[in-house]
Amino acid sequence: MLDYLVHLPRSAKHHILLAIDVFLVPVSLLIALALMFDTVSPSALLWSALPLFIVIPIVAVPVFLRIGLNRIKLMAFELHDMRRGAIAALSIVGLTFATTFILGLDIPHAVALLTGPIFLLLHLGIRTLGRNLLVRRSNGGVGRLPVAIYGAGTAGVQLLAALRQDLQMRPITFVDDNVTLQTMTVSGMSVCSRAHLEAMVKRGDIKRVLLAMPSVSEPKMRRITQELSELGCEVHALPTYSELVEGTGLASNLRPVTPDRLLGRDKVDLETPEVARAYAGRRILITGAGGSIGSELCRQIILCGPQRLTLLDHSEYALYTISRELKQLADANGVELVTRLGSVCDRERMSHIMRESEIDIVLFAAAYKHVPLVEENEIEGLRNNLFGTLTTAEAAQQAGVERFILVSTDKAVRPTNIMGASKRLAELAIQDLQTRSKGTKFAMVRFGNVLGSSGSVIPLFQSQIAAGGPITLTHEKITRYFMTISEAARLVLLAGAYATGGDVFVLDMGAPVNISDLARRMVELTGLSVKDDEHPHGDIEIQTVGLRPGEKLYEELLIGDNMLPTPHEKIMRAEERGLSEIEMARILKQVRTAIAANDAQMLRLIVETCVDGYHVAETGLDDVV
Repeated sequence: MLDYLVHLPRSAKHHILLAIDVFLVPVSLLIALALMFDTVSPSALLWSALPLFIVIPIVAVPVFLRIGLNRIKLMAFELHDMRRGAIAALSIVGLTFATTFILGLDIPHAVALLTGPIFLLLHLGIRTLGRNLLVRRSNGGVGRLPVAIYGAGTAGVQLLAALRQDLQMRPITFVDDNVTLQTMTVSGMSVCSRAHLEAMVKRGDIKRVLLAMPSVSEPKMRRITQELSELGCEVHALPTYSELVEGTGLASNLRPVTPDRLLGRDKVDLETPEVARAYAGRRILITGAGGSIGSELCRQIILCGPQRLTLLDHSEYALYTISRELKQLADANGVELVTRLGSVCDRERMSHIMRESEIDIVLFAAAYKHVPLVEENEIEGLRNNLFGTLTTAEAAQQAGVERFILVSTDKAVRPTNIMGASKRLAELAIQDLQTRSKGTKFAMVRFGNVLGSSGSVIPLFQSQIAAGGPITLTHEKITRYFMTISEAARLVLLAGAYATGGDVFVLDMGAPVNISDLARRMVELTGLSVKDDEHPHGDIEIQTVGLRPGEKLYEELLIGDNMLPTPHEKIMRAEERGLSEIEMARILKQVRTAIAANDAQMLRLIVETCVDGYHVAETGLDDVV
């Protein structure tokens, strides 16, 4: 019942609150009259007061609307909001006196005096009860991240009020270094010491700490951030007061001291109703479910309310880890969770899973993606990335799957390495399959570099900083497009909602980020300094070691410039030329032959001939501009 009321339109909630307050008027009047029963005949008193039960509630409606009594949000109901209730109570007293005088009713004056305070007590009691129920419902939300707010001052209290309406985080406790505040309760939440916080983090009761100290100096903030990070939890910080003036609110202005803070732009808001509608009640298969992107897809898909979510991965440990994480969330959302071990290259296994789980939508995130590893293992890289994609896509088409979304990469655009070439061939194979597909819609999503994903530059730099340096940079001018894991997963889900067949979707990620600047920001965010010629006494040195085999200076997102809009202004749909069925069949046959012969040289020759724009990247620093 409470969930139903919470999801009602705002106008409906206003009408309900108004009705409750109007109902409290005759109830208050009745209680006031009952208090007079010892001195006056009850029946005579009630008969005399009967006009009040009719007139006062009717007259109270415009008064309450004028005061705005029904426009106070329950979750934001605080002490200063009680003034409206007090004004309404005084209005009831005045209306009762006036009605009694005008109609000449034989009623003691004490009835009017008592009606106001009684109404105020009932009004505040109902509002407080409603707020407590909402807070309890909010704090008990499954899947919300438990957080501690560091700083029990004004900013911390305001942040708490914002988080109580947030669907992602659940505030557990305040933390403050002020001994006088410790063991106290602020805004209904306890304040603990840093030692107690450390114990809570170790028990897993706290996953993230939010620094609510916008007036603290930057050096002190860095020191506190570094000390808290050593506890083993995420640390996010509020911006300064000057930055808050330009923002939209405390909760939305939380700036994480994590990979997201290195993005160099605002995160793209990809929360749209199309996602929930596209996946609600559906049967979905996610391949590579234990990987960085696959696991985030799983977390977001479950919140859309699918009927069944099937997780596929060839790694037993990765599949076990993500299934264990998702079980409680799946149960809470009524989602049937199915785990399947297997390889996307196994045709019979993929066909069986499609039929067994009656799949409606396939999100294909399985791939070998690490450029140097695939460069050294080109045969397995092409076998998995090309034929794994094609095998699963053909199985999906034969099973009558509605939509198949391939996760691709910006490295597929004019690739300089086998990993990028394998993904480009996978894109071409999917586009070719779409030309012969009558039911299944195939689409592709092209990513930039995903911050914090396994094998990305962020974890590498973090480990090098933790070891005291140096940070190894392949080239001072190297740039990359970056996106967060949540943006990447949401882009895949939106592609599934927008797909019409053969689409290539990309996210507007702003300007590419210089990796050298990224490394410097990471050092500074840890409270350390960069060691260079100008700062010989710095903490962390950045060394340039040269481009790795197959590595490009600059990445691209598009092969052509034919762009079409989508319902989301930050997502673009590209129209790119594919290959004919005969050309694609020839390429696939040649690649199969090279793989069967285990001939890496032949395979590279085929890639150079067949993949448009493929070229070998220069590795010498002197040759790169």
